[in-house]
Amino acid sequence: MSENLKHTLDHTASQESLERLAKVARIEEISDEEAEEEQGLESELLSMNPRVQRYLVAIEYIGTRFSGSQQQPTYRTVVGVLQDAFHKFIGQPVKIFCSSRTDAGVHALSNVCHVDVERISKRKPGEVLPPHEPAVVQKAVNHFLQKNEGDVMVIDVRSVPSTYHARYKARERTYFYRLLSGPDPLSIAEKDRAWHVPEELDLRSMQEACRVLVGPHDFSSFRASGCQAKSPMRTLDELNVTEVPSTPYFPSITERSFSNLNNGDPLTCSSQPKTENATNAGEVAGSTDGDTFGMRRRHRCYVVTARARAFLYHQVRLLVGALKCVGTGELTVPEVERILEAKTVTAAKPMAPAAGLYLGHVKYEFP
Repeated sequence: MSENLKHTLDHTASQESLERLAKVARIEEISDEEAEEEQGLESELLSMNPRVQRYLVAIEYIGTRFSGSQQQPTYRTVVGVLQDAFHKFIGQPVKIFCSSRTDAGVHALSNVCHVDVERISKRKPGEVLPPHEPAVVQKAVNHFLQKNEGDVMVIDVRSVPSTYHARYKARERTYFYRLLSGPDPLSIAEKDRAWHVPEELDLRSMQEACRVLVGPHDFSSFRASGCQAKSPMRTLDELNVTEVPSTPYFPSITERSFSNLNNGDPLTCSSQPKTENATNAGEVAGSTDGDTFGMRRRHRCYVVTARARAFLYHQVRLLVGALKCVGTGELTVPEVERILEAKTVTAAKPMAPAAGLYLGHVKYEFP
């Protein structure tokens, strides 16, 4: 059998096996036995072509213009865009498998995928070359991603064994959710990046509600009806709410007045005279109403952090929905306990919108 014909047959077999794997990858949660079976299928596939190199690829993206992360035939998705960039880079189609699915409008500071690449010479068809270095993969794929809206970027690449699976090897996932509290409309710089809550939020009460929800529980009340997980049991290793500076962050007039800018700092470049610190918050010494004209009032920014090995479908957004209601006074902490104990999503408050959710980090252990 000629080398070219053998490569064609191997490629056809690979495509059929990868399509079978893709169907499984669309399932939200599967059993350990099923995971082992699918990993065995992948190992069998790669043993047919040991020249394939598997890469673990960390990506960041803004989810606003995506119909989620998973590939869909007629919609723009994160995996679809990433696969297209890899195809242009190596000259042949690939299948990409993500560690975590994200819905339309959800962002990622770091999601992780794996992809198998066989480096074949473009000048001499059939000639197989040594695998690309991870840094080369990152730079080349980013080159093509920036030509496609530029809302996905590869932030890290690592060569891993052929049995290393981005999803099944993940030890922990961390999500962040941003809420901006205040009566003014959101800045256009924050549009689709956070949940705007006009009311004031009671941080202490929200933190008390977190203590009720953290740990191992039956989270049936905090999983969407479409969840395909076989068990509603999950362990929240961390759930907390903190207040942080709103971003994009630029110092306000008041904050600048309390700093050492223009007050003897030799590195400060300004033609303004030295001033005394303001005595009251919100006031600037010698200020007039004109000083604050055109200055946007800043929202208070809160971040919910949720960390666990795995989450149920829409679990984080449903948890944030309940915490927000505690913050505004619509729910009490004992009522959150009753929602948890009800074990039905019909008892839950409406879930938070997708725009404020960020997949922050996926943790792995490497050999």
